[in-house]
Amino acid sequence: MRALCWHGKSDVRVDDVPDPQIQDARDAIVKVTATAICGSDLHLYDGYVPSMQSGDVLGHEFMGEVVEVGSSAGDLKVGDRVVVPFTISCGECFFCRKGLFSACERSNPNAAMAAELWGHSPAGLFGYSHLLGGYPGGQAEFVRVPFADIGPIKVPDGLPDDKVLFLSDIFPTGWMAAEMCDIQRGDTIAVWGCGPVGQFAIRSAFMLGAERVFAIDRVAERLTLAGAAGAETIDFTREDVYDRLQQATGGRGPDACIDAVGTEAHAGGSFDAVLDKVKAATFLGTDRPHVLRQAITCCRNGGTVSIVGVYGGLLDKVPMGSAVNRGLTLRMGQRPVSRYMRPLLERIENGEIDPSFLITHKLQLSDGPDAYKTFRDKQDGCIKVVMTP
Repeated sequence: MRALCWHGKSDVRVDDVPDPQIQDARDAIVKVTATAICGSDLHLYDGYVPSMQSGDVLGHEFMGEVVEVGSSAGDLKVGDRVVVPFTISCGECFFCRKGLFSACERSNPNAAMAAELWGHSPAGLFGYSHLLGGYPGGQAEFVRVPFADIGPIKVPDGLPDDKVLFLSDIFPTGWMAAEMCDIQRGDTIAVWGCGPVGQFAIRSAFMLGAERVFAIDRVAERLTLAGAAGAETIDFTREDVYDRLQQATGGRGPDACIDAVGTEAHAGGSFDAVLDKVKAATFLGTDRPHVLRQAITCCRNGGTVSIVGVYGGLLDKVPMGSAVNRGLTLRMGQRPVSRYMRPLLERIENGEIDPSFLITHKLQLSDGPDAYKTFRDKQDGCIKVVMTP
């Protein structure tokens, strides 16, 4: 079969790789009908995630048709349309029973490697390094889905792929970002990053009762899309974010701030951002946490900072003194996607949101190498790429 494979920094190719096979009774094989490039995939593309190996199949946002099932794959049957969560979860361990599917104790065969870096291992992920299991991803014609009796959610025939594909990751991610803010009706929320996750965080914040949402980015197309959802936009290259938010809130600050950017934050020519880039380029640092610093200092006393942007290592010069002395709550984590898929599917079915608003580029899998570069470089108005094998 054909698949998009990683071969080094900024080097993604379409390769012929072996077709996946059933390896366990709980497995299913899914023929991919739609797959997307996620902002998190760019961290792989840019070489920020360790333990990638040449030839690894990429992709963790995908859906498709079940074409083969193991003997213990639950009620899945050949012909079912399913969306597959990017977190791989057994459904039986201590954490899965608590609904913390992204912390599954059984799904990462390389748990010891992850624990050496982070202290404990999270769940395995599709297409996201050997640190997180080495599972072949969904930017391919077919995928083996472990624990298929737990993860995939069946999709009603009346809903096209474009409306439900993002249940695999970014819609639950944006929803969780807003949910962690504990939004009260009338609250003001600030969202850093108007990429795909930020766009869903903005809309989720409004659905959960926020009165005002500020959207912070530098890309005109992203700010326009955020503004169409009702957000008040801030181009951080044209005005000071802290000053604008304080002025807009009477000097108090937003009730909650969402970091939807993570490790590769851009911040114009600010000193801390320049220092972050130098450290990352010279291997003296692992992440560029400018947005996290700014979110902490902008948030009101007693407010919440919600972190769903991906961080991988050790962060430098994070203002913990500000967070501690002003009583901030910091909430963060990988998404336990399975917890959110069905409730969010119901919102799609009820017409509360049509996630296809996000798609700017619909391409073939063979276009993937160029699409990665276009998405990374924010060219051609690219906000979200969806590919069909």
